[in-house]
Amino acid sequence: MTPTGWGGTEFLEALRRASAQLRAHVDEVNALNVFPVPDGDTGTNMLSTLQAALHEADSAAADDASLAAISGAASLGALMGARGNSGVILSQLFRGVAETLRAKESLGGRELAEALERGSEAAFSAVAKPVEGTILSVARDVSKVAVKTARRDASLVAVLSASVDEARAAVERTPSQLPVLRHAGVVDAGGRGLELILAGTLAYLRGEAPPVHAAVPADAHFPDFTALEEDGYGYETVYVITPQNGAALDVVAIRNQLERLGESVLVAGDQRAAKIHVHNERPDEIVAYGLSQGMLSRISIENLDRQARDVRQAHTPAAASTPVAATELSASPSIGLPLAYRVQQGPAVIAVAPGAGLARVFEALGAHAIVRSDDGANASAGELAAAIRGTACQQVIVLPNNANVRLAARQGGELCPGQEVAVVPTRNPAEGVAAMLALDDGLDLAQNVARMTDRLHATVTLQVAQAVRNARMGRRRVRKGQFIVLGGDQKLLAAGDDRHATVLDGLERVGGDFELVTIYYGDGSDEADARALAEVIGARLAAAEVEVVEGGQPHYCYLISAE
Repeated sequence: MTPTGWGGTEFLEALRRASAQLRAHVDEVNALNVFPVPDGDTGTNMLSTLQAALHEADSAAADDASLAAISGAASLGALMGARGNSGVILSQLFRGVAETLRAKESLGGRELAEALERGSEAAFSAVAKPVEGTILSVARDVSKVAVKTARRDASLVAVLSASVDEARAAVERTPSQLPVLRHAGVVDAGGRGLELILAGTLAYLRGEAPPVHAAVPADAHFPDFTALEEDGYGYETVYVITPQNGAALDVVAIRNQLERLGESVLVAGDQRAAKIHVHNERPDEIVAYGLSQGMLSRISIENLDRQARDVRQAHTPAAASTPVAATELSASPSIGLPLAYRVQQGPAVIAVAPGAGLARVFEALGAHAIVRSDDGANASAGELAAAIRGTACQQVIVLPNNANVRLAARQGGELCPGQEVAVVPTRNPAEGVAAMLALDDGLDLAQNVARMTDRLHATVTLQVAQAVRNARMGRRRVRKGQFIVLGGDQKLLAAGDDRHATVLDGLERVGGDFELVTIYYGDGSDEADARALAEVIGARLAAAEVEVVEGGQPHYCYLISAE
């Protein structure tokens, strides 16, 4: 330890203690998700990201134990190992810390305050639509208090103590900032995770013993956070422009043109690079204009309106760009999909597949690479970046097939600056299959992204699982052990003790004159059971053809798509 604060060795040990603090409370943070299926829980994702940072920092310490080297390695580890939205945001906090400490020999109170401030800014910049009452607002409030404290007392203990106190208070404020938290009477999971990380760091400074595992109260109930991303207007198109051939960007002219093409326009940057954010109904126009100005990277296109209304409108087949006849989908009895349908040209496609059967489906449809997540862990940014680079293609489309993998997919694209990477916001593998069926190798990246996004939102998807905890989902309570049916937006459609009857209830609630229903069976089910369900659905939906496919997905006994 230097006379003015921590060196690299102390930073590393503080990181180790913070990891232990989060690990001891990971079940509590996971439970705050509410979600009664252990699929990408916040605590698990944050802990995985933190442990990746610790592993990289440990490795670096053998060669260089300086503060700059250790903090830089931790930032790289967090970036590559980030899992889930909360993990990606945490990795951006590490990025701000590393940028602050790059030229520092020691970490004192002033350096910590600056690091927290820069980390908060980096985290906010990583999220297209920041939401109050989340880890972002907690990080911002902590950084403000840290800066204020450092002005009157620059000691590390003073700044860190004030930061932990503010983190605790900011977490307690989250229910007043976010209605879904207020209604359930709980706090934000990501914010609580950040509070624990800071508390662990302070505990190391004070020489406190590592914590023991903390149990979650048996009667706790928690909300579903997936509704936070529902509001929007048309398509949200985001990318970065860099000039070519020595030219300079005219940021004012770009902003003026984009304001004629859309709304909610944001153009941040200068003549060397600019970050673009636009809402409109024609993302291909926004991308085409960007290409006229320079090279594009970090492309992301999301249909925001349909995230809120797709379940109500999905029964309208006309919403699909190119409907695929049911007869085409029965060409291969082994997987229920046409093996002859393969993409030979056009953008490469990376698909995340949580199961061997689903991996075979995406391979049959022509995906260039599959990132497996059979154990239920979310794909990391590093894994996705490796797959993107491995295509050796200039244009790449990523299908995250999980709402909690979207930010990692975007971050993976950012790690591949020499390629144009777009993320189609598929929320489950069934939406990914629908998107693949809309891929046209004769179209360019932007056209395919718009086309695939339209198609996935025209497909009704249901996920069926058995609740692993008591929970409150919207206005309903779910008991541990009940079967639950979730829509594509992860909202509860039905719950009951009989698996097949509950699935029928969920299908009736989404409605629609379906022509094709595909059942992917996974954890807790088998082919015989899935075929029995197919008979029940076929009897209820006489006009629909029902197919059974081995999915192999964890947590969900059935993944069902209906068109």
